[in-house]
Amino acid sequence: MSDSDEGQAGVPLFEGFPGSASPEPLSSTKRKRDVLAKPEEKNTAKRRKLKKPKDVDDEALDVELGVNHGIAHMGSQLMADHVAQRTKRFQPELSLVEVEDYYIPEKAIVDTTGWDKPRTKDQLPGFLEHFAGSKRKKKGQKLGNAPQEKGHPHTLVLAGAGLRAADLTRSLRQFQTKEALVAKLFAKHIKLKEAVEFVSKSRINIGVGTPQRVSDLLDNGALSASHLERIVVDASHIDQKKRGVLDMKELQVPLVQLLARKDLKERYGAGESKIELLFF
Repeated sequence: MSDSDEGQAGVPLFEGFPGSASPEPLSSTKRKRDVLAKPEEKNTAKRRKLKKPKDVDDEALDVELGVNHGIAHMGSQLMADHVAQRTKRFQPELSLVEVEDYYIPEKAIVDTTGWDKPRTKDQLPGFLEHFAGSKRKKKGQKLGNAPQEKGHPHTLVLAGAGLRAADLTRSLRQFQTKEALVAKLFAKHIKLKEAVEFVSKSRINIGVGTPQRVSDLLDNGALSASHLERIVVDASHIDQKKRGVLDMKELQVPLVQLLARKDLKERYGAGESKIELLFF
């Protein structure tokens, strides 16, 4: 029997008919409504529930600025819980072991609640300087510096879509030099083969891209995380439907899969070569 032939709790749509699994009468009016509902109506109801997560506060969503101000008030633990809640919501089929594999620990996430400026694209350079600059000053380095090796950025910025990544790339161009590129690492109009060739030949200080393309480049070997110091997630940005990178399954799942890569996760909050996560 297909899903469309059954109502909630496995109850057949046509109880009492030949071949029905259960001859028992419907126990309530509500149950009758649920059972007799058209499949397309039930599917529509499910889609409506998925559009707006329960923990999204409409008052925190600024469509004019394109910002979810709620992200700015999440400390390390709240952000870790927020990401985990999304993972559970979008991938309910995961086993307990898989859920643990995808969990991003509190120690990996930098508390950015002290940043009091709006999290718009033009503020990203200042945000990066504030939270990454002090660490690099101790090493005598600047954000414009890049490792000598090709395709070895010190910073990755992850956005939900190519157009947004392009906007962020332009915002960060002040850190580009003759020796180091702020590189576009996203799929829009750039084929993977072309991206691999470009990355493998370029000194990159900051790479800006979408989670799936960054994962593909890491898997290919053109992009390396060996000198990576931080990953910045463009989490506050929302579209006209008030959705951000953590609010859509097609974006959140590849993002978490990237952040949970073993070669990255084992360096979160550990030693001199640690990688920090910042949610902008």
